[in-house]
Amino acid sequence: MIIDKLNSNELILKYNESNHFGDLLGISFLILEKGKAEYKVKIRKEHLATIKAVHGGLIASLCDGALGIAALSCVAENQQMVATIEMNIKYLKPAFEGDELIAQAQTISVGKRILVSDCKIFNQKNEIIAVSSGIFNAYPREKAGY
Repeated sequence: MIIDKLNSNELILKYNESNHFGDLLGISFLILEKGKAEYKVKIRKEHLATIKAVHGGLIASLCDGALGIAALSCVAENQQMVATIEMNIKYLKPAFEGDELIAQAQTISVGKRILVSDCKIFNQKNEIIAVSSGIFNAYPREKAGY
């Protein structure tokens, strides 16, 4: 994981350590810079919804994670966490076992409490699999138990 050099390191590290859902799915993330993040996953048999294709819930989880960590990287220095208020997704192509997916997210608007992020998911052939956007609420870290 690459983390920006702000005081947010501790909070983002604690988030990463407690993200058991991400561990279950085999998802990892990088913070490229404040407001920009990548989430990655290699599609395993456990991710499939049919004999061939990945479950859309995995794609949605990948988007939500990337959108959220991009937003978190903008407010962690203020000792805040983020929660998803709304997310939309458009599935453009299927993904298959063995595919390596990368979700690239960027926060495009940071308000006092509301943040907006956009995301695109690419496969290893650089084809766009899905696009997504999300709206997030920033709140004090203590409410999340950190």
